[in-house]
Amino acid sequence: MTHAPVLRDLGTLEGESTTASDEFHSGVPGILFVDHVAIAVRQGELDAQVKAYQMLGFHEVHREEVLGSDQVREALLQIGNGPNLIQLLEPLNADSPVQKTIDKNGGRGALAHIAFRVKDAQRAFDAMRANGFRIIDPAPRKGSRGTTVFFVHPKSKEDSPFGILIEIVEAPESK
Repeated sequence: MTHAPVLRDLGTLEGESTTASDEFHSGVPGILFVDHVAIAVRQGELDAQVKAYQMLGFHEVHREEVLGSDQVREALLQIGNGPNLIQLLEPLNADSPVQKTIDKNGGRGALAHIAFRVKDAQRAFDAMRANGFRIIDPAPRKGSRGTTVFFVHPKSKEDSPFGILIEIVEAPESK
């Protein structure tokens, strides 16, 4: 009988070989997997959205207010036992980038960004910058749940823009 991978410390799969993973994803920036999909929710709707996802079988694994330039309240929901998460982001004020996303979407919630897990955020940052990606943050910075993060602009590559904000995430246990 095969068992589904078990998540340890929000990111390392039980039995995962970092050597095998590094060999498979040998290209810099060394993206390992989708860390989370972030969804902007309107102010005051975070708890109701969490309950709706819980009715689908998701479970909340983290909640935090992220201040600084982010200005959000976040809830992370785990999908089964895998490493992939849903991040619900509620703006704390009108200056929050998440509120601007909601405003651009006619006042409705929207996809905010997709986040990819890497082993080394600084290495990914340096490689992406060297390859001409337009990076929003001047350097990798502290993210929620003890992570190190940086954001890549949706129009990052003039010849082939992503069209969506991308976050690069290094887990705290990678340090």
